[in-house]
Amino acid sequence: MKNAGKNDISDRRAASADAKAALLNAYRAARTAAEPGRMARQAEREALSTAREERRVERERLKLEEQKRIETEATARQAAIDAAAAAETEARAIAENARIARVIEDEAVRKANRDRRYANRKARQG
Repeated sequence: MKNAGKNDISDRRAASADAKAALLNAYRAARTAAEPGRMARQAEREALSTAREERRVERERLKLEEQKRIETEATARQAAIDAAAAAETEARAIAENARIARVIEDEAVRKANRDRRYANRKARQG
């Protein structure tokens, strides 16, 4: 006998309200019973979040340090390249000046030999 009592609308409404109240009370009881576990899970999530944030900050710091190291190495490498280029340019200039000096010296020796021959020829004629 499922529906032994009266089956009026007011009885059905009362039964529905009682059932809703029972469900609400059961939910509240379950929530209070689970409160310590919920707090523990929330604390664990917060700890994980903080640890994750610390790891992210550490990764960014390491990335910045690596980037600075690479930039300083690149700067040093570029300075070495510039110094080598300057030394090579200076060496070329020195070699060019030495070549020019040798050409001028050879020209002077050639002129001196020519003048000596001319003087000898004039001495023989006169």
